[in-house]
Amino acid sequence: MTTLAMATLAGEFLAQGTPSNPTGPEFGKASPLGLVLIVALLIGTILLVRSMNKQLKKLPDTFQPEHPEADQAADDGTDRGATSPDENRPAENDPPARPTS
Repeated sequence: MTTLAMATLAGEFLAQGTPSNPTGPEFGKASPLGLVLIVALLIGTILLVRSMNKQLKKLPDTFQPEHPEADQAADDGTDRGATSPDENRPAENDPPARPTS
């Protein structure tokens, strides 16, 4: 048998497939396990939503500190404009720095 004949037979076999209108005693019946699974997922979702709502109610209305003076005093000591990030980068033609030992 040639490979062309085998390919033709395989194509005809695969083309048959299943009938377009499946029928039989088990067609259209669902398992009770599916209902149990859907109900369990629904109950889990409801419990997760309730738990998240409880956690969200514990959060403050705003995250701004009531007395920011201590944070501002710490920020006043920093000088952000002392160096620019470009000054610390080597130029393109500079050789790589040698490690110090």
